[in-house]
Parts: sequence; structure tokens; C-alpha cells
Amino acid sequence: MSAMTEGRIIKALSGFYYVYTEQRTVECRARGRLRLDGRIPLVGDLVTVSEQDGKGTLHSILPRSSEFVRPPVANVELMIVVASGVIPVSDPYVIDRMCAVALAAGCRPVICINKIDRDPAEKLWQIYGNAGFPVVRVSAVTGEGIEELSGLTAGKLCAFAGNSGVGKSSILNRLDPSLELPTGEVSSKLGRGRHTTRHVELFPMSNGAWIADTPGFSSFDVEEMAPVPKEELPYVFPEFSECLGSCRFDDCTHTRETGCAVRAAVEEGRISPERYHSYMRMYEQVKDLKAWQDRGYVKFSDKKKSDGESP
Repeated sequence: MSAMTEGRIIKALSGFYYVYTEQRTVECRARGRLRLDGRIPLVGDLVTVSEQDGKGTLHSILPRSSEFVRPPVANVELMIVVASGVIPVSDPYVIDRMCAVALAAGCRPVICINKIDRDPAEKLWQIYGNAGFPVVRVSAVTGEGIEELSGLTAGKLCAFAGNSGVGKSSILNRLDPSLELPTGEVSSKLGRGRHTTRHVELFPMSNGAWIADTPGFSSFDVEEMAPVPKEELPYVFPEFSECLGSCRFDDCTHTRETGCAVRAAVEEGRISPERYHSYMRMYEQVKDLKAWQDRGYVKFSDKKKSDGESP
């Protein structure tokens, strides 16, 4: 048996795992022990593999920095949430839900405002800048801001998310013209169309980044994501952090209670009404879910609330 090599799973299909190593991509089967231990390899996982007689074996999964249940992908470092202030005008709620799910999974959101050659989207810039998120403004038409975005994504495993029409494919073409992605439609190179196998795959970029392509190349369909449970929601709104623990009631839900520090911050203008409205919408969606329905949730507060990390 050959020596163990570390690599990254870039595709998983029909029980085979395609592992990118420094030398080449190796088609592997996972050892049965992994499944017996309840560990299922995911695209994005860093793993150890060996190869013998042209056949690869996946032996172990290295610790994950992030994990999404739907879609199933691990170690995404940056969620590039693409937005626009002009047709289509992005709904802040959709942006907020993507950011919340990304943070809950252990992934850092970056707000990318496209089409600034037509509208600078000052309102979106202010909302997310004030909330503490990295915000970059770009134009896929003129190339403005693309160098900054390339620097942010260089060498990282990234996913692009956002409403249809905001320009995800156009931005990726600017970042790496060799991708040659069709715009305004499902990519024939990265996406696999409506009627073919749905799977997650990673693609390399010229700046050393990996891009996670999920079915349809919307990358992360917010409707497919497991919602964040109500106990975790306050911790995935970074601007709430200075208020948490200061409410009159220890079990404050930050919705209707008197003496709520979060609501006071909204009234004082320290938290944007748009962001708080998104919190309320998310809370209403999950307030009645029971513990047995929490499968797939990531307990973000256990990982982050004590270390003071910013998004």
C-alpha cells in the first residue's frame, strides 16, 4: 500500500470520492470504518488517502472548520453573498438569512454589492457595514472592485450565493475569465442543468480559491438550508452581541419583552430596523419547532459566543 497522502474531496458521486492531492485527483472509496463510526465524508473535507493498483482508499476525515447539512459541504471559509441595488433589487431578508445560516455553520459571510456602475446601493452598504460585515462593492461590467474581491477570496474555499439575476456568474467570469460561464442561465460548465444528477462539486480559480458549486449554480439556495433554531438566532446577528446579557429577563427572546436591550438598541438607531425585522421573521419561523426537529442545526453559540469573533 502506498503512503498516506492528504487531500481535499472535490466531488462525491455514487459512492466514489474524488480527492484532489498535490499530484493529481484520485478516485476513492471510503473505508467501511468511517460509516461504522457515523462519519460521512463531504465535499470540501480534508482527508487522508492511499492508493494501490490504481484504486484509492479514503481512510480518515480531518477536523472541519465549517459544515453545511443542506447542501452537504464542509470547510467553506467564505460565503460571498451577492446583492444588488438595481434590478433585481436585493431583499435584505434574503441576505440576512444567508448570513445567519453561514455564521451558524462556521462560515464567514462577505457582502458583495454588484452593479455599482448603475447604482452604488448606499443603503445596503450602510446596513451591512454598520452590522460589522465585510462589504465590497463591485461592477462585473467595468471591473471595479474585482481586484479587492479577488484578494478576499484568494486561497480560500468559497461559495457564492444570492438572488437570481444579481450577477454571480458575471462576477466569477471577471475573477477568472477561463471559467467562461454563461450568464442569465444555468452554467453548462459548472451547473449540470435541471434534469441531471444533483451533486456538490469544487472548482479551482486562478487566484488559488476553490468555488463550491451546488446544483443550479445558485451555490446555496436559502430555501434548502436548515433554519437556525431560536436559541441560536441572537448569536448570528453580530450587532446584537453588545446587548446580549443586558436584557431585564435572562430568557428574553428580543421580540416583545419589556426591558429588552436589543429592542432599545433598535430604537436608538444602533441596530438597523431592517436587520431587526429579519430577526423577527426568522424567529417567527422557528419559534414553535421542537427539539426533535432540530436535526441539522449547528449550535453556533457554543462555538462563538464566548470568543467574541466578528463575522
